[in-house]
Amino acid sequence: MPPIRVVLADDHAVLRDSLRAFLEMYPDIDVVGEAADGVETLEQVKQLRPDVLLLDMAMPRLSGLDVLQRVRKELPECKVLVLTQHESPEYVLPALQAGAKGYLLKRAGGREVVQAVQALANGESFLHPSVANFVIDAALQKSTPTTATPTDVPSLTLRQKEVLSLIADGLTNAEIAQSLGISPKTVDKHRAAIMEKLGIFTRAGLIRYAVDHMGG
Repeated sequence: MPPIRVVLADDHAVLRDSLRAFLEMYPDIDVVGEAADGVETLEQVKQLRPDVLLLDMAMPRLSGLDVLQRVRKELPECKVLVLTQHESPEYVLPALQAGAKGYLLKRAGGREVVQAVQALANGESFLHPSVANFVIDAALQKSTPTTATPTDVPSLTLRQKEVLSLIADGLTNAEIAQSLGISPKTVDKHRAAIMEKLGIFTRAGLIRYAVDHMGG
């Protein structure tokens, strides 16, 4: 299998150098280009056609959000992983709505960056743990009676939403049962109902579902 082709886009050369040095320690990843501003990023993506673009949102000349929208429209096969210091909903949700498939904070460890790149290249999504819960909540609330279709988020009971939130935190069935004061068997029933309604069961599946729904 050919290596994952990656372009790094950040206006800080030190960060790009560090990312390149770490990513190239992995034989399945090939950093094929770098960019220091939004315009250069678009040029690099169009020329090199990477599998994954690591993108800072605060870019000179053309913002990260503008780059995201252009990449989604012109090169949808390129998966965008946002790598930023911003973790509040007003930054995260617009990025996912614009088409990002991953959102990672700059305080993440190098191994997390590698996992995120590999996940996006494999068609998965990746969210930093500190932003996952409110992204999932936003996705579950996104469907309205006027926009709902058979593929939109169906209604969940309050208890099912509580179970979903704990799944998003990575808790096991036993831990969820203890947290909610119910039996593990009851947790199993709620998981089965959630799986039937949403077609998901694991935390990874839940994150993928949320990211896909935020992106439209």
